[in-house]
Amino acid sequence: MNENLQPKTLTINEWVTQAMSELISAGIGTAKLDAELILSHTLRKGRTYLHMYRDEELPPRIEEIANSRLALRVDRVPLAYITGHKEFYGRRFIVNPSVLIPRPESEAIIDILKELLPNTKALPGHSKRLVDVGTGSGCLGITAKLEFPELEVTLTDISRHALTVAERNADALQADVTTLRSDLLKNYVLQPDIIIANLPYVDESWERSPETEHEPSVALFARSGGLGLINKLLVEASEILPTAGLLLLEADPEQHEAIQTKARSLGLSPLKIHDYCLALKKR
Repeated sequence: MNENLQPKTLTINEWVTQAMSELISAGIGTAKLDAELILSHTLRKGRTYLHMYRDEELPPRIEEIANSRLALRVDRVPLAYITGHKEFYGRRFIVNPSVLIPRPESEAIIDILKELLPNTKALPGHSKRLVDVGTGSGCLGITAKLEFPELEVTLTDISRHALTVAERNADALQADVTTLRSDLLKNYVLQPDIIIANLPYVDESWERSPETEHEPSVALFARSGGLGLINKLLVEASEILPTAGLLLLEADPEQHEAIQTKARSLGLSPLKIHDYCLALKKR
């Protein structure tokens, strides 16, 4: 066989360079990082390995798998779905297209919880109860449990597929939480001290990144300018929370004023706003 007809074996550096070019052409601003993460994930090595062995040739099978994953990213499939995980609050969470990918801005809910929890009194006769409504991957509720082991945490979601992912994450991170399939708080029969929620708050008319086309629409979009589910939760929270109970929400900053107005009418007072997150307290 003529050796000139055999495909050229690429080195690590050559593959990364070619991948970067494809990603840049696709309009992806993190081309170098994404290319390196795809290849390091395929090789099961850290990114440092790519830099140390940049001239090492890639086995054909590794190159084939990396190319398939690169094609997904060029089609704007989120990197987290390609690698199957996403970091949140210093921990790795399993993700797949059944759940929304954890966002860094959601970490503010945990930061606010850390600030407010020491000042929250539990109801007599039980540990503090926290319910994470619309839990998705479980990143918020599981993180709350791991940061505050004394909390009694329940994760709820309307999607059984999402709850399966949350349960896998709870097992992997050894978080002792309960899961419950529920439309918001409908099936939650206890009285919580704290409710946290990152509900869908995007209106379908909003401009958004192409990556969101691959995320579950049920976890992204809500009616009434994105406030349909949040307004419903405000009503349910006002009925179930005890006096001084907390509700921590994520929403677009442009929605915060409307949320606060609705909350005040239901006996919930704004406590703190930070970026995308706001905390409310039952009067």
